[in-house]
Amino acid sequence: MTAAVEQPVASETRDEPGGSAKALFALALFETRRLLTRIPVLVAFSVYLGWTVWRAGRDGDGHPALQDADRATQSAPLLVGLAVLLSVNHAALRSRRHDTERHFAVLVLPPWGRTVAHALSVVAAALVTAVCVAGQFGREALRPGAIGHGSVGELLVGPLTVLLFGSLGLLAAVLVRSALVAPLVIVFCLFLFLFFAGAGTGEGWQQWLMPAVGEATGNTLPSDLMGRPAAWHALYLAGLGLSLGLLAVLVAGGRKPAVLAGVAGALAMTLVGGVAQSAGDSPELVKARERATVHPEQVQTCVRRAGSTYCAFPDWKPRVDDWAAVVDRVRSLAGGSAHEQDVVVRQRVEARYGLSGDGALMPLERPHEVTVGTQWGGNRVPEFSAAVAGVLIAGDEKAATSICDGRIVPLMWLAVGWESDPLDALRRVRLDDTVTGSALVLQPTNGLYMTEAQTEVLRALLDLPRGEAGARVKDRWAGLTAPKVTAAGAAKLLGLPAPEGEDKCL
Repeated sequence: MTAAVEQPVASETRDEPGGSAKALFALALFETRRLLTRIPVLVAFSVYLGWTVWRAGRDGDGHPALQDADRATQSAPLLVGLAVLLSVNHAALRSRRHDTERHFAVLVLPPWGRTVAHALSVVAAALVTAVCVAGQFGREALRPGAIGHGSVGELLVGPLTVLLFGSLGLLAAVLVRSALVAPLVIVFCLFLFLFFAGAGTGEGWQQWLMPAVGEATGNTLPSDLMGRPAAWHALYLAGLGLSLGLLAVLVAGGRKPAVLAGVAGALAMTLVGGVAQSAGDSPELVKARERATVHPEQVQTCVRRAGSTYCAFPDWKPRVDDWAAVVDRVRSLAGGSAHEQDVVVRQRVEARYGLSGDGALMPLERPHEVTVGTQWGGNRVPEFSAAVAGVLIAGDEKAATSICDGRIVPLMWLAVGWESDPLDALRRVRLDDTVTGSALVLQPTNGLYMTEAQTEVLRALLDLPRGEAGARVKDRWAGLTAPKVTAAGAAKLLGLPAPEGEDKCL
């Protein structure tokens, strides 16, 4: 009897039409599911979503500029990227840890094909991040009062950061088959982040070599004056991420012409994006920033509301009605000719130094012209109303910021008396966030100094019923707005107790 000889599996199973492609996508789907359900990745996405929900609506201004909101989507994906780096590195080393590498020799996919599957799982993680970024930015864009324009290049930074870190983790697994490499790479990345953050964000071309480039400023510029090479930076990140992923495939044995061409193309993308993003500000941008700062009237649109004129940069035209509502309320509390005085509200910005500069706006000397900034909501509202009140009383901003007498009392009454909670508005407009003692009152330009005695008189005035307080201010308007009137004199005119605190300006 002849024993049957077991024959090896026919080699043609490897060449089944479409077999390798089907196996590749099946493995990619499996690795994607495994990657997205790894604990580090789940924790990172949970922190990302939790932080985004918690931060929503907590900004002090409450009226987002979308050219700032797009950059706010870039920091949280860094955490996701590090988690993906660790997890994809761990997944790529699974067969080595479990000593199953030799079993893969009988499968349809070669080693480089399995590397492609891991790379596709990284792409899937980047796409999930893109959905989160779109949701975060979309929520800001749909908020009432949102203005400006976001940048697609800025929004791509988060997903491309995840792609970059995931590809780095995959390449590390192919080059050094040890689980210790990924944690060391993460430590090195964190060291780079801290180094560049300590060197100052947003300064120098070296900053653009990092995935996300922040701006250490609260300055908001018109969208056409941002000057950030967002599109080139996105191209640089995309090229770098693809380069690392394709290099991992190449090292794993993928020598096909398509892989080689892909590596060459990705490196070209990285080079082009890296060079272009380091070019600096163009002469045209420098001139545009100078014009917007020194001669804003040349690039603004002006409209009239109830006799007053409001001039704004194009992004801020929808905000004119909000400014006009504040002006009308402040003017309604004034007496004498100030009650009917028309003003010119001009939006101003210091744009000559870009986002990295926070230059102060100097007060204007033009009669009845008031400065309004590029931020709105929150504390910016009482600051603007204080500026309007100062111009109605003193005639121009420079004269108003020099007031150092009892005129501060009617000025601050106009600024906060119309608010639903005047004491809270007073607290928010003062630098020390108090309603007692002396303090600096903030404005879009230079601040005002409010003495302890002036604060006492204003507090006593605010304690009266609003109608009665308003009538007293209007009846004694001439005396209250007379130069050199003291806080005690203002209290006497208003029929209030004499203040006990000091009435001496700095």
